[in-house]
Parts: sequence; structure tokens; C-alpha cells
Amino acid sequence: MLTLQKLGISLAPLLATLLISSCSHSPTPISTHSPEAVFTVQGEGQRAMLRVVTRANVCPDMAWEGKAPQRMDQRAAAATPSERQDSGQLDIKPAVFDVLTCEAAWPQGASYAELAGHRLSAPQSEIRRIVIVADTGCRLKASENAFQDCNDAAKWPFAQIAKSAAALKPDLVIHIGDMHYRESPCPAGNAGCTNAEWGYGFDAWQADFFKPARPLLAAAPWVFVRGNHESCFRAGQGWVRFFDAQAWSEARSCNDPKNDADADYTDPYAVPIANDTQLVVFDSSKTSGKPFSQTAPAYAKYLTQLKKVEALTPLKTNSFFLSHHPLLAFAPTARADQTKSGGNAGLASVFSALYPQRLFPTGVSVAMHGHVHLFQAISFQSDHPVSLVMGNSGSANEGFAPNDVPVGSVAIKNAVIADYASRSDYGFATLDRVGSGAKSDWLLTEYTTTGVAVIQCKLSDGKSACVKV
Repeated sequence: MLTLQKLGISLAPLLATLLISSCSHSPTPISTHSPEAVFTVQGEGQRAMLRVVTRANVCPDMAWEGKAPQRMDQRAAAATPSERQDSGQLDIKPAVFDVLTCEAAWPQGASYAELAGHRLSAPQSEIRRIVIVADTGCRLKASENAFQDCNDAAKWPFAQIAKSAAALKPDLVIHIGDMHYRESPCPAGNAGCTNAEWGYGFDAWQADFFKPARPLLAAAPWVFVRGNHESCFRAGQGWVRFFDAQAWSEARSCNDPKNDADADYTDPYAVPIANDTQLVVFDSSKTSGKPFSQTAPAYAKYLTQLKKVEALTPLKTNSFFLSHHPLLAFAPTARADQTKSGGNAGLASVFSALYPQRLFPTGVSVAMHGHVHLFQAISFQSDHPVSLVMGNSGSANEGFAPNDVPVGSVAIKNAVIADYASRSDYGFATLDRVGSGAKSDWLLTEYTTTGVAVIQCKLSDGKSACVKV
């Protein structure tokens, strides 16, 4: 019997040929880079997207609840867009995104996803606990000569906050905007921020958000609210790549300033969190500190968006309105015994045109914001929604919140104070659903950076009552 060996034919080349042939249909192999970030973006309704940021050359494979692995879709390719010259900062460098952003839609019925050693739980159908952070980045801004000590965990405590918040095992995390603050290089000789990454590329995003937020990113899905630091002329390119709940498009990428008139505005959307309660997410990133003229393009944009909010509110009995900029709040002052009315004048000029009395549609029972780097919980005798300001999660403090505001005093326009609580130190908050009936009441808790509860507020029927813990 003849054999291949007797015919002088070597088996090794033949086997190699057969092996190559059998694998020729396989997907392009990925590189061995571990993902830079793995997290879930909660979008409109029940829609949620698993997102991955990776230095690999193609998107990775992932598996839903033990099913066969599948390749994730590419959201945004690695790129270095042309420099924008309108940042307003003294120093400009290219925004280098040397990473892929990949995504996959969470399917119904999957309880978890597995990817490169990571396991993420699916979005919960019933939300019992929500973690809330805002204004988390480390401020480096030459135009204001403002340089926070990014190298000091006590003076930039976002990493500790993320760790403490993750330990509370939330079902959902809300970030109410201003994630990125590293806009300028640290001055020579400033030990507090020596070697800090800066600019609008991935290196700054990694330092300012992805690295410190890692334990909280893994803890639960996130609702991301856009802040003014994420507008197109600032860190908008990264915002759209990584966090925007809408589908990626070059027209909305913030790469070309000619498209900013659309890319700086996002339609509001609703996220249900209970049978009778929903979040309504509103993009206020491009608003102004001064009232808008009724002929201004931004006025028309926000008026259209507010009418869409009005159309969303009947979906649930209670709507919690989320925008980065507050309308009913107090501005920080030099001393805690001072009181100064705050609230964004640009938004107020639009909102008061449709709702001159309460500023918000009837279905809005709570308004939640960041922007002011303090904690405030304000309830009103008048028909205004509870106003919550929670912008104290890491970025440099800007002064003091009033320690006390007298009951019956007027905060802004005709909003009459019924209950007030504040805190000027760093921290974060949770919302816990109280009870299990058809009606949802909520308990708001303000924590220190290490997770010690200091203020609790019961939220019910559009009113709040707060006590120190």
C-alpha cells in the first residue's frame, strides 16, 4: 500500500495548506488589547447599548448570556479630526482618538453580557436605586487661570466617589453633564497637576472620566446628560463618540463647525424607571447665561425641544426632568450666609414663554441638574417642581451654597420656598424608590465622597422634605 511518505510527499506543507483553507472564512482576528472601557448607555424607552472603547484593530466579540459570541458593530473609527480653532483656550492640540468605539444593542431576555473577562448585567426592568453624579472632571482651564490639583485625590475626588457609589449597588447611574474639564496644559511648576493629560482627545477623556469611573461604569447602565463642557466647540467630539444615545453620524460628530447648528442640540427622550415615573433627558449644552432673543436660532431650537418634552410627559404620571443647567437654584457665593438667585437665564427665557408660571410642563414633578458645583434640594409652596442641583462630584468648588433660605422667600420670579437643604462639599447622591405600590415615592440621599449619608429628602407629589442625617 502506497503512503504519502513512500511517495516522498511531506505531510507538513499539506497539513498547513488544509489548516489555512479551513480557517479562510474566519473573521479578521483582533489584537490582544484589553478594552479601555466597557459600559452600557441607557437610551430612549427600553433601548440600551453595550459600548466598548478599545485600541484593538477591529471591534471585539461578545456574548449575550452564554450564547455564541458575535462581533460588535463599529460606532466610530479611530481618527484625528482637524483641529477646531474655536475652543476659546490659549493652547490647542489635535484631538487624537486612537481608539475604536464599538456597540451592540441589548436584546430582550438577556440578563448579562460577557466580553474579554468583563460581565455586565442587563438593564433592570424595575429601578429601585439610582446613583447621581455631575460635574466630575478635573478643571484645567488657562482662560480662567483655574488649575485644580488633579494629582490629589482629596482635591479631585471623583475616583473615590465612583468607588463609594459602586459599593451601593445601583440599578442605574445618571451623569448630569460636564464630564470633561481638562482643556489646558498644567503650568510649569504646578505640582498639583504635573503631567496631567489635557485637550479633547482620548488621553484626556481616559484620565478625566474612564479611568476614575471604572468601578461605577461596571456597576449599572448609565443615562448620560450633556453639559456645556460637551458642546461641540469643547469636548463634543468625544461626547458623540462615547456617550451620545443617538446613532453615530458624521454630521453630528462635532468635527465640522458648519454642522454645529444641529450637532449642538439633541431631541429629548424619556426613560421609564417605574410604572408611574420616567426620566426626561434634555440637552441644554449650548444655552446662554443671558436671555435669548426670540429671533435667535437657539431660542427656536430650545422652544421646539421643550414642546417635545411636553409631548413626552403624558407617558407617565411623574416626569423627572434632567438638564445640566438649572432654572430654579441659588448661585454660589463667597459666604454661606449670603443668598444669590441663580438659574440659567437662556433656558428661563424660553421656558417662561411656554410656561410663564411654573417654567415646566405640568407633568414635571422633579427637575434635576448639575452645573452649579454644590448640592441643593429646593421645594416650593408655589406650583413649581422640586429643584435638585447635584454638581459637586469632583470638579473644583466655586463657593458656598446658602446655609439657610427662609420659608416663604422667593427664589426666582414667583417660586416661593417651602423647604431647602444644601451642602457645599464634594459628594454624590442616590434616589431610592420607597414602597412597592402603584405610586412611586423616592428618597434622595446626599453622601460624602466616602459614602457617608449626610442629608435625606423624601420626594412625593412634586414636593420634598429634607433632614440632616
